[in-house]
Amino acid sequence: MLRELTKKLKEKGDLAYQEVEIAIEGLIDEKISPEIKADFLIALNQKGETVDEIEAFAKKLKSYSIAPPISDELRNKPIIDVCGTGGDKLGTINISSAVAIIVASAGVYVVKHGNRAATSKSGSADVFEALGIKIILSPEEAAKWLKNYNFAFLFAPYYHPAFKHIAPARKICGNLGYLTIFNFLGPLFNPANPNCQIIGVPNPNLCEPMARALQRLGVLRGMVVCGRITDKHERSPEQVHHLDEISINGNTVVAEFYQEKGIICSELDSTIFPVTFNSIDELRGGDSATNAGIMTEIFQGKIKGGKRDIIQLNAAAALFVAGVVRSITDGWELAGELIDSGAAHKKMQELIKASK
Repeated sequence: MLRELTKKLKEKGDLAYQEVEIAIEGLIDEKISPEIKADFLIALNQKGETVDEIEAFAKKLKSYSIAPPISDELRNKPIIDVCGTGGDKLGTINISSAVAIIVASAGVYVVKHGNRAATSKSGSADVFEALGIKIILSPEEAAKWLKNYNFAFLFAPYYHPAFKHIAPARKICGNLGYLTIFNFLGPLFNPANPNCQIIGVPNPNLCEPMARALQRLGVLRGMVVCGRITDKHERSPEQVHHLDEISINGNTVVAEFYQEKGIICSELDSTIFPVTFNSIDELRGGDSATNAGIMTEIFQGKIKGGKRDIIQLNAAAALFVAGVVRSITDGWELAGELIDSGAAHKKMQELIKASK
């Protein structure tokens, strides 16, 4: 059946909800070869995923996940996930991971859904592990951490055991230079079902459809962003890159919503903030140990400039989405205070201590 669906995709036909369900059953079937699965995923990518397909994939995949037992008391409060989908291939520092700690230090409940690196040297799981923060929490431990520390990390392979049969196909796609729907679906099937989310994508055309899918999945307050980075070098032509975060150099495409209200699409101008940017190289990181060290030094006040600024600006948006502040401008001020006061560093140390 997966072959038949692949044929339909190659003929530019969209999949119905029931066909997505059949496709997922084929993708997690260990008896079907990775090559057949990869052919399907590449065909879907080349056709272009519709909002209906994204929603159907997320709903069906989430049904296979393990959900942490979060209490009704916490469910009635803002619970946020902050995640860049990856795929921009720019090798930046772990921005959303740092943002998660800053937001948690503000008293917001953060449930970070993530994995090891796929398109970079350091994924969220890698950098948290390098910091000494526990990345494998049982569902019960995750619920306890969220209540006690305002933070829990959900390691994707642990909470989505069925996905192990999709990984070889995704590897084939990656080796051939193709992104797949799984490169940006991860934030949509966070098993904790956060009611607030901010997601970064590497393609501005994905902002609105991802926001619509997020809204259909029941998220109350959401924002999907894609930033433009203009890189200038004296001896080479100007280059424009797309970043799966809010940019500190150039406008950021934003698609956002509040509860059942419609999607609002706009662009955020980074020049209204006192940010520093010289070159994209200033935002690049390294392996997990390098990025963990950078994050620590930012929280200690030892690193200023572009690296701190991009983390502060993305934290500002997350604080806004979580309802802590009334604007991203107010969020910029609060995020700066949380870093400068040592609150973010204290939260990080608290998580490290809890992990021992």
